[in-house]
Amino acid sequence: MFLRQFQIGPYQNFTYLVDDGEGGPAAVVDPSYGVEPVLEAIDERRVKVQYILNTHSHQDHWAGNADVKARTGAKVVAHRLAPLSQEISVDDGDKFQAGTLRFQVLHTPGHTPDSVLYIFDGHAATGDTLFVGECGRTDLPGGDPGALYDSLFSKVIYLDDATVVLPGHDYGATPTSTIGREKAESYILKPRTKAEFIRFLVE
Repeated sequence: MFLRQFQIGPYQNFTYLVDDGEGGPAAVVDPSYGVEPVLEAIDERRVKVQYILNTHSHQDHWAGNADVKARTGAKVVAHRLAPLSQEISVDDGDKFQAGTLRFQVLHTPGHTPDSVLYIFDGHAATGDTLFVGECGRTDLPGGDPGALYDSLFSKVIYLDDATVVLPGHDYGATPTSTIGREKAESYILKPRTKAEFIRFLVE
């Protein structure tokens, strides 16, 4: 597996290109504004992008969809609740693959109702559900701190500790992390009751 992280757009977004080897099947995760470097890498590696994976429906995570689709013909994948154009609608537990790349969907509402993680080959593209040392805000339309608590503490923390966290923005001390490191170091994942977590987020 080849994985490349791109920091693009005006909001420190991370877009990811993952492929099954040069010239092989590939996927692009959360193509943001200014997706040209990603398109150049697709051309350089001569990969066949089958999927555009959107972790949620905020525009900075899908602004480059049309450009990637026009260049590659890839199908847009998003949660079934996401109010954006999609060819493949997914839900919690769904699986799909591109070559030997196997993806699993984890529905993690909270930042938005349609937020998901894409888990593959020991990695998790976490979008705005979990950053390095932080989590996504819940004060935008559709945000729900109680739902985010359930997503983080009933689902995300139970991923394997070695799982590499691929966040949706470059907001942390490092561009990636692991679930184990976040559990040990992030104040977001400090043990709290649901009521305490909600107060922590809204105060």
